[in-house]
Amino acid sequence: MIDWLKRAAIDPMIELGGETVPIVLRRHPRAKRLTLRLAPDGKSVQITLPAWANANEAIAFAHTRSEWLAAQHARIPRRAAPEPGGDVLYRGETLALKWDDTAPRQPKLDDRSLILGGARNSFAARVKRWLESEAVALFEKDMRDYTRAARLDPVPVALSRAQKRWGSCSDRARIRINWRLVQAPDHVRRSVVAHEVAHLVHFDHSPAFHSLLGDIYEHDISTADRWLKQHGRSLYASFG
Repeated sequence: MIDWLKRAAIDPMIELGGETVPIVLRRHPRAKRLTLRLAPDGKSVQITLPAWANANEAIAFAHTRSEWLAAQHARIPRRAAPEPGGDVLYRGETLALKWDDTAPRQPKLDDRSLILGGARNSFAARVKRWLESEAVALFEKDMRDYTRAARLDPVPVALSRAQKRWGSCSDRARIRINWRLVQAPDHVRRSVVAHEVAHLVHFDHSPAFHSLLGDIYEHDISTADRWLKQHGRSLYASFG
């Protein structure tokens, strides 16, 4: 342990699959134990630790789990910006990306293809903006469905660009949903919106919360949760 502490004190980095990534520490006042995870994009190892924990020991612990972290890192899809001739995920399906210099700048969905013209150097940015606009429309419809089912008034929906959370409900007056969920199958996306709507009533994960979620969500929540656990990182492949 002494050797690890010496190294950790001067070099809070770790090599995973030939790539050196930083170890990022975050103290949380309510944390009761140390938790270790790889960021969804694989660009950092993140440790949440209690206020009383020793930072060097936390970094040393990450090094002892290097094989596990490397295995997680190897499963992350490599980031590739959308480009003509490539593809992008949309509602669980793969759309072919096509550039046509006679087509409008605004992307147009045509069967299983997304077609757009305009400047080639803004191609990826415009694909992302299209996905985000689609996300807003889908999330708002989902929210209306679930607030109606829960006998609540509709609330504003905002897009989140979080790296590790799919949704949040911080003030019981609005919900935030990770825009990348527009790429997931419909039942997965809707499960996250239903989850956050249930938090408008129960700001915890009590039996009452799960009962309400089960009442308003039309599919099996465990199936959706399992999909996110197994495939969630793939939603970061195109845009990081």
